[in-house]
Amino acid sequence: KRAVDGDTLQLESGERVRLIGIDTPELHESKKLYRDAKRTRQDARTIQKLGKRAYEFTKDLTEGKRARLEFDLEKYDRYQRLLAYVYLKDGIFVNAEIVKQGYANLMTFPPNVKYAETFLKLYRDARDNKRGLWGK
Repeated sequence: KRAVDGDTLQLESGERVRLIGIDTPELHESKKLYRDAKRTRQDARTIQKLGKRAYEFTKDLTEGKRARLEFDLEKYDRYQRLLAYVYLKDGIFVNAEIVKQGYANLMTFPPNVKYAETFLKLYRDARDNKRGLWGK
């Protein structure tokens, strides 16, 4: 149905899907935004601007499109969001595409590590080639 932020989608059913293996900058005010600001020594507003860019990319990629969900070993996170790898009807692997185009960091939590090596290669390539958020 819609992108909630750069790494979370909402299905037509209303259920939220957290994309496994990736983490985009925070878009909304949250404790995580301020933890990330402290950890990275970036201003919270700067992080939110990057979060808006990641959200816009995810929104353009996914909104209103049919998708198939693939699960790993754990199906829900502590917030009761579905944890999934998302594939669009045309075959695009959403989680991987967001990383490939430079709009996400990696966030791997065992046991959900099925595509961790793939994401790492895509992440390094995006950073090396200054795509997405890594460009200036």
